[in-house]
Amino acid sequence: MITIKGFTKAKKALARTVPLEYATSSETGKSGSGKKALSTEDIVRQIIAGVQAKGDKALFDYTRKLDKVKLASLEVTPDEISEAFEKVDKKLISALNLAARRCTRFHKNCKQKLETGFINDGIGCQVRPLDRVGIYVPGGTAAYPSTVLMTATPARAAGVREIIMVTPPQKDGSIPAPTLVATRIAGVDRIFKLGGAQAIAALAYGTKSVPRVDKICGPGNIFVAIAKKLVFGVVDIDGIQGPSEIIIIADSTARASFCAADFIAQSEHDTMASSILITDSPKLAGDVADEITKQLKKLKRRKIASAAIDSRGMIVLVNNLDEAVELANLYAPEHLLLMVRNAGSYIKRINNAGCVFIGETSPVVLGDYIAGPSHVLPTGGTARFSSPLGVSDFLKTINIVALKKDKLKALGKATIDIAEAEGLQGHAQAIKIRLPETKRR
Repeated sequence: MITIKGFTKAKKALARTVPLEYATSSETGKSGSGKKALSTEDIVRQIIAGVQAKGDKALFDYTRKLDKVKLASLEVTPDEISEAFEKVDKKLISALNLAARRCTRFHKNCKQKLETGFINDGIGCQVRPLDRVGIYVPGGTAAYPSTVLMTATPARAAGVREIIMVTPPQKDGSIPAPTLVATRIAGVDRIFKLGGAQAIAALAYGTKSVPRVDKICGPGNIFVAIAKKLVFGVVDIDGIQGPSEIIIIADSTARASFCAADFIAQSEHDTMASSILITDSPKLAGDVADEITKQLKKLKRRKIASAAIDSRGMIVLVNNLDEAVELANLYAPEHLLLMVRNAGSYIKRINNAGCVFIGETSPVVLGDYIAGPSHVLPTGGTARFSSPLGVSDFLKTINIVALKKDKLKALGKATIDIAEAEGLQGHAQAIKIRLPETKRR
């Protein structure tokens, strides 16, 4: 972890000159034979091409080769889901149900503000849900039932007809029981035991078993991120999510133990996670650094969190909170936690962030699991121009033009003038033929 003192140095350190570094391809060096090794993107392109050419066979082959799992079938059966409920603690089931209810309520409230179509003065729009979407849920060695809820509930609230989920299988070919329980709670229609680039390719192009979708959502590793980037245009995607990020803005009123706990919580996601504290209090900076060292000793994922903190952790000392806010807007973090006096008064000054958490009673982990808004958030500085996953991701608008003859007459001459100025005679003629009085022009 490094400490940076001063606004100018911090501004240079936090400027994202290479956005989305997580999803860029880089050469992996030379192979043992002396030949140039494939880049990560080259490998993903090959996988996608393989799925396009060979369909289900490629999915079985890649799962065996890359995940070291030999599958008997691709799709999870209803019996597997029912059995999962017998394996999961009832307390967890209750917690997932609570999270699902909060997520659903949040997204339905958002939909009510978005879905009203209109026709006024002959023009308008109508709002329609997407037909079929695919959600990617990380897995393999871990279970992430929260990601099931955070991706499927906004889709269901939007009125999507069919939700297809893909998630990497465990070594025995199964899906973790908590993940399967969450699929039923969230209303997922079909689940496939697929991970990595091959899963994204299957959703984008379809195979005999896996239906083609209209949009792919959800976080994943670098292969998933690059695959999503490459299939965009064939299908829509929610974005390219990279490792977790947090900026904590804190002043002398903040509790060092709380700041350290939130700092560590995001660091334990991934060795590439970024946790940053910005403060105008030298004492707090020192206290938080000490607390991080202390709390790490008790953490089961200490190696992962420590690696992330050592390589990407940062404590920034500034002169005042105005500088802190400017740095946060520059960095555009996935998560922004305000641990300052009168924290709510700063909300209007935050322009770039995936989700803002206000005060010590709103820790980021509540947003990770149960608060209501999706935890699928823009990373890598993309919060400058993109939004969290929400119900709007699963809705589309269709414009409507239904003009009466008097409006055609009122607008026709101006339309002809613009069309002729652009040299598009056919466009002009499409108006003239409807308005004989304009043919003499």
